[in-house]
Amino acid sequence: MRRHTEDVQVEDVLPGEAGGWELGSLGAAANTVTVLRRTAWGLMVAGPVLAVWALLSRPAPAAPVTPVRQEQPTAGQPAGPGGFAELFVSAYLAAGEGSEDSLAPFLPTARDVTLTAAPGAQRAQELAVVRVQEVSSGYWSVTVAARVASTRTTGTKAKAEKESGSAAGSVLRYFQVPVRSSGGGALAAAALPAEVGAPLSGEAPSLAYRQSVPVPATDPAGQTLSGFFAAYLAGSGQLDRYLSPGTALSPISPAPYARIEVAQVADTGTNDPGAQQAVPADGARRELLVQVAATDTAGQQRPLAYAIAIAARDGRWEIASAEGAPVLSKDSARTDEKETQ
Repeated sequence: MRRHTEDVQVEDVLPGEAGGWELGSLGAAANTVTVLRRTAWGLMVAGPVLAVWALLSRPAPAAPVTPVRQEQPTAGQPAGPGGFAELFVSAYLAAGEGSEDSLAPFLPTARDVTLTAAPGAQRAQELAVVRVQEVSSGYWSVTVAARVASTRTTGTKAKAEKESGSAAGSVLRYFQVPVRSSGGGALAAAALPAEVGAPLSGEAPSLAYRQSVPVPATDPAGQTLSGFFAAYLAGSGQLDRYLSPGTALSPISPAPYARIEVAQVADTGTNDPGAQQAVPADGARRELLVQVAATDTAGQQRPLAYAIAIAARDGRWEIASAEGAPVLSKDSARTDEKETQ
């Protein structure tokens, strides 16, 4: 019996196909490897660039907010011993039984103070420092004038205040306050206020001017002064036309007076070669004390006194300066220097 064998055509098979992976042709595999290699190199090169871009594009962290320290003003520092004493006297006059703690900001020993008067029985309408005397370094005796009004004034006391001429039921009283400066400039009262008498009035200072005399209408200096004060106090005319170059003054606004009259003028008599001349010589200068009669819109007249320096330029007098105080005589100035030494 003959067996017939059929010829079977067998194709070439890559080894990998036996394992189930289909790699395709060798050319396709080579192309795939080239693409993968190029991609890997591209990622290696792009990596640092991407890292830098990420750092630059990241939002900057918010800067920490530093708290601002607000310095508290030292007690009493802006006012000084005089202002401190005024505040203390005001609190002292208004304090009473049960309100002793109101004195604590001024008097460290306020807890030991006992008051029996009714709180608010009296109050200070006006306060003013009239004397500050240095006892030692950082220690002062301050005298404060206080116009004190009583909220419970009746009978005999009210009549006495009326006869004494006190205004609106008030009376002028004086208190002496010991003020001490501690470390850091803080101020404190060393004790309660002491009520004292009115301070003695000082002697009238000796001024450097000659006798005051009326000003003739034809006097060139008088004409300058009249025009200047009319513009300065009454708002009449231009002020600048009466001022020397470089002199800076502004008229009072609103003008407090309606009419101005230069009543009298006193001259120091120094450096005034053109004082008696109709046309003053350029460069002449005079120091004057000018008495002004100022009348307001209600017709009430008030005397005023100004220390004025005038200078001559181009044949006319001009206001060189308005001084803060009259010129003292040499003897008075020497006395003041001795007292301050």
